[in-house]
Amino acid sequence: MKLLTVGSVGFDTIKTPFGSVKSTLGGSATHFCLAARYFTVPCLISAVGTDFTGIHSKKLLARKIDLSGLEKVKGKTMAWGAEYGYDLNTRNVTFTHLNVLDTYEPKVPKKLQNTEMVFLSAVSSTQQKQVLGQMKRAKFIAWDTISYYIHNDRKGLMKNLGDVDCCFINDTEARQLTKEHNLLKAAKGIMGMMGKKGTLIIKQGEHGCLMFQGSKIFHLPGYPLEDVIDPTGAGDSFAGGFLGYLAKTNDFSWPNLKKACVAGSVMASFCCEQLGTKGLLNLSSNKIKHRIKEFKTLTHFEG
Repeated sequence: MKLLTVGSVGFDTIKTPFGSVKSTLGGSATHFCLAARYFTVPCLISAVGTDFTGIHSKKLLARKIDLSGLEKVKGKTMAWGAEYGYDLNTRNVTFTHLNVLDTYEPKVPKKLQNTEMVFLSAVSSTQQKQVLGQMKRAKFIAWDTISYYIHNDRKGLMKNLGDVDCCFINDTEARQLTKEHNLLKAAKGIMGMMGKKGTLIIKQGEHGCLMFQGSKIFHLPGYPLEDVIDPTGAGDSFAGGFLGYLAKTNDFSWPNLKKACVAGSVMASFCCEQLGTKGLLNLSSNKIKHRIKEFKTLTHFEG
C-alpha cells in the first residue's frame, strides 16, 4: 500500500554538544519519507525554492521516494534551526523561516489522488485541508504538528483532528494543544477532538511512547542507545516507521498497531544516532530486523 505525506522539506541548522551541521537536508516530510521507505513507497507533497538543487533531489530519488508532488517555486526553501544542551529532550529553536511554504497551496498529482493512506505532517491546517480535499480514496488519515503551528494555528488544527484516524503528537505539544499538564488528561482532550474514534500516539522522546484507542492504553519504552547525537526528526521518523509498517502489513488491528509502535521506535533510534538525516540514509533491512528482534527481547516478560 502506498503512503502519501504533506509536510516540510527544508534546510536544518543544528547544534548539539556532539556536533553541528549547517543548512543540511531536513524537514518533517523528509525524515518521515526516509524512514517509511524501508517498508513502502512514500509519496511526498511539498514545495521547495530555487535554492533546492538537483543534488538534494537525487538524494531522495535514490531512496525510491516519489517526488512527483514536490514543487519547485521561486523563492527560498524553508529553513529551521535549533540548539540542544546535554539534555537532548529540550531544545531552543533559534529560527523558523517558512519561506516558500508560507503561501504554498499543495497540489496532489492525479496519479496519487487514489492513495489510501495519508499523513498530514507539519504544515498549516489550511494546507492539511487542501490535501485532504484532493484525496479520493483515503481510508486511513494520520496527523501531526509542531509547536510553531499550535501557537499560530491552534483552532484550525483542532478542527482538522475531527477528520483523522490517527494522531501523532509529542508530550510537550499535547500539553500545549490541550492546556492540560497531566498527559492522561491531555490524551482524553485530544481523543475528544478526534471524536473518540481514532488512535492517539503521544511521543515521549527517550522515554518511548503512549498509545491510546478507546479505553485501551499501550506503553512502549524508547530503544536504549549508547550514543544519542541528534534527536531532530526522531518524531517524524517514528511516524514514518509506524505508518510505513501499517502500509506494508495492511493490518490496522490493535495488536498490529503495537508492532507498528516498535517499528516506529526503531526507525527513530537510527535517526538519533547521527546528525540530521544521515542515520536514515543507508540502513539495511537486516539491521532494522535485528533491532526489532532486540526490542522484542528487551520488552518481553512472562504473564
